[in-house]
Amino acid sequence: MPSTYTSLGTELMVTGEKSGQWGTITNTNLQILEQIAGGYVSIACNTTGATNLAVSDGAATDANQVGHRVIELTAALGGNITVTIPLDVQQLYVIKNATTNAYTVEFKYVTGSGSSVTWSATDKGTKLIYATANNGTNPDIVDCGFGSGDVTLTGTQTLTNKTLTSPKIGTNILDTNGNELINVTATGSAVNEITIANAGTGVTGPVISATGETNVGINVNPKGTGVFNSGGSAVKIAGTETIFVPAQAMFGTTTNGAEAAAVETTATRPELKVLDFDAGTAEYAQFSIAMPKSWNLGTVTYQVFWSPGNTNTGNCIFGLQGVGVANDDTADIAFGTAVEVTDAGGGAVEDVLVSGASGAVTIAGTPADDDYTFFQIYRDAADGSDTFTGDARLLGVKLFYTSDAPNDA
Repeated sequence: MPSTYTSLGTELMVTGEKSGQWGTITNTNLQILEQIAGGYVSIACNTTGATNLAVSDGAATDANQVGHRVIELTAALGGNITVTIPLDVQQLYVIKNATTNAYTVEFKYVTGSGSSVTWSATDKGTKLIYATANNGTNPDIVDCGFGSGDVTLTGTQTLTNKTLTSPKIGTNILDTNGNELINVTATGSAVNEITIANAGTGVTGPVISATGETNVGINVNPKGTGVFNSGGSAVKIAGTETIFVPAQAMFGTTTNGAEAAAVETTATRPELKVLDFDAGTAEYAQFSIAMPKSWNLGTVTYQVFWSPGNTNTGNCIFGLQGVGVANDDTADIAFGTAVEVTDAGGGAVEDVLVSGASGAVTIAGTPADDDYTFFQIYRDAADGSDTFTGDARLLGVKLFYTSDAPNDA
């Protein structure tokens, strides 16, 4: 009786047959078993259609394709392909999809409606698969769920339903297109951080908290001229703020005071409520402000809004000085050092002129929250550099101060 062969090509000899060949055949069978247990074969697939893996009975060579544990599939694909094995093959495979081009690769039995395993068009990973031979007509091939689904050190993979405990992020988190979503920096010996908490039904909402030391703020720093938006609206952040004080809120001083006046342009058009500063004598006006609590108590700067009393284009010099008075302190106190700003006449009466920003004005009196701050503005007509020949009609002063809190609470 002749020998028979298993589905993976090992030879089953009949007692009394193959006289003098048992040693050779047994050695070949052992080599085939080694291939079944851990042998590797590279198979060049058809670029389209089907590639049928062959069984070479009694051969311990690469020609016995189905009898290898590790299979690498290669080809520059021109379409979706299938790789098939005979219906009676029962084996555990490690299969690497080393094909190129974006097409699917399906591993299945040669016929039947049993399950199969497919690599997607972009999946060039390795899968652990077993062929069951569990049905003579419709056997199943099963993906063990390892291989391409495992987390590797260098692979690009999607993790689903995985719990990451204290993961370390390198430099950034990317979106699904590989673009930067969040950049991460490291601070040596950091002790403060952000804690994010979700919320249940009926609760006000999720919470982003600063945690770590006892008193920790949260800094949001837009880039350049960008702003921090919340719900489509810009959120107020600490920085430069302004206060505009119109001439109507000022008064000429008792000594050498500027004169309050009204300038009618054309009937029913805007009128100018001004303080007139003389061209020949230094004159003064004052105003007072309870500065916002968000003020950082530092220096201020200012701009002068004014209108020329004639068509002269000479330079007009304004100066501003200030002093803060605390609760239960005397108001009989000297102003701080004045800082002056120069602006040229515009050449037309009733024009609105705006000076450039001044240098830093130091408020005297050691400013503190809830101080009552006095300001004095003057025209330095006695300065030879003040060459504007008409009255300088003050419309108002815009103060610039720096806040260090988001509100005045």
